Amino acid sequence: MANPLKPSDLKQSAINIKTRFVAISWRDLAISFGPIALLAIFAIWLAIKFIHPAPPSTITISTGSENSSFWKIAEKYRTILARNGIKLKIVSSEGSLDNLKKLSDPHSGIDVGFVQGGVAGDMPIAGLVSLGSISYVPVSVFYRGHERLDRLSELRGKRVAIGVPGSGSRVLALTLLKANEIELGGTTELLDMGGDEAAQALTDGKIDAAFLMGDSASPPTMVKLLHTPGISLLDFSQAGAYARRFSYLNELKIPKGLFDLGKNVPSRDIRLIAPTAELIARDDLHPALSDMLIDAAKEVHSGANVLQRAGEFPAPLAHEYPLSEDATRYYKSGKSFFYRSGLPFWLASLVDRTLVVLLPIILLLIPGFKLVPLLYGWRIKSRIYRWYGALIALERAVATHTEEEQADLLQRLDRIEEGVNRMKMPLAFADQFYVLREHIGFVRARLQNRI
Repeated sequence: MANPLKPSDLKQSAINIKTRFVAISWRDLAISFGPIALLAIFAIWLAIKFIHPAPPSTITISTGSENSSFWKIAEKYRTILARNGIKLKIVSSEGSLDNLKKLSDPHSGIDVGFVQGGVAGDMPIAGLVSLGSISYVPVSVFYRGHERLDRLSELRGKRVAIGVPGSGSRVLALTLLKANEIELGGTTELLDMGGDEAAQALTDGKIDAAFLMGDSASPPTMVKLLHTPGISLLDFSQAGAYARRFSYLNELKIPKGLFDLGKNVPSRDIRLIAPTAELIARDDLHPALSDMLIDAAKEVHSGANVLQRAGEFPAPLAHEYPLSEDATRYYKSGKSFFYRSGLPFWLASLVDRTLVVLLPIILLLIPGFKLVPLLYGWRIKSRIYRWYGALIALERAVATHTEEEQADLLQRLDRIEEGVNRMKMPLAFADQFYVLREHIGFVRARLQNRI
């Protein structure tokens, strides 16, 4: 059994500990740790300055008219985001062009919106980024007559419905027609009409052709028109040229029988052109919300349908708007570790932001702590060397001093010895401290021998 510690042993241990702390110069420690502390403070300031704050609990999305396809998609997003405690506020609009206008206005309160490619035109889009394309929006041009048409230029001189004012369909239709030298005020009658109204007017023979896109070109409407005698879907023979000339357009192929295998509708392969619908956001959207929106888009849009293969959307396709850095990172490597680890969203966000602050500090402190002993050792040694300098100067004076200078030299040596004895010297440097004191005694002996 071990012997219990005696009171005298405890007292001696306390004296030893006190001796160690007394021997430490706190001023030297402060000077040694100072640069590291300043670097750590700077790293904290830098991290806080550039770190994203906690993500907001509510975001606002601009869609389309109520019960439109974009509206219904947003409702699905809302259900998905609600799983993580994020509320999605849905705002109706007149369509893609209206969504873009609201996103461009920093005071509109809109964070994200659905925008069809090709509607930006000359609008300012600085400060807007894409989170990816979510679907194709085919340009469907239906026309009356038994003569087969395969070029938009063949619509010259006809009555053509191009969509309602303010819609993205109208903007794109005017752009495509202008490329074929068909413009407002010319011989071709361009009518502000879209959707079911345009489809009915075409069926009734009141117009010769109609541009139908987005909600107005829903599969039921297209199937109905394709089954109507005397109405055909324009086959874009120049689809490849359109896709090359307009970066936001894609070439699509509709296989024959796609809409009705039994009746073989359409009766032949048809080439179409299609922009994509994109999820557009303001460039200050929180990265965590960007990830969650793309997650929701994957859940809603990744399935196969008559126009796309499974997994084709959402896709990082940069057209008119730059792909955001957060979206680029997501499509390459997915969500960050903490967001996919199963932690609650608020906790994952907290941990992720905390690490942003801690990592630069750790990276600075690891080499910093290795540097501190070197700085501290240099500081202690510099004090010893300073006294050696004074001692060497005094020793050189011993050889040439006169009798009158003897008392002055002894006083100088006493001051050196007194200053050395007052030094706080860590135990690690005790050997150098005692060597210095021996050298002081050596110089004192020389001086006394001269006397």
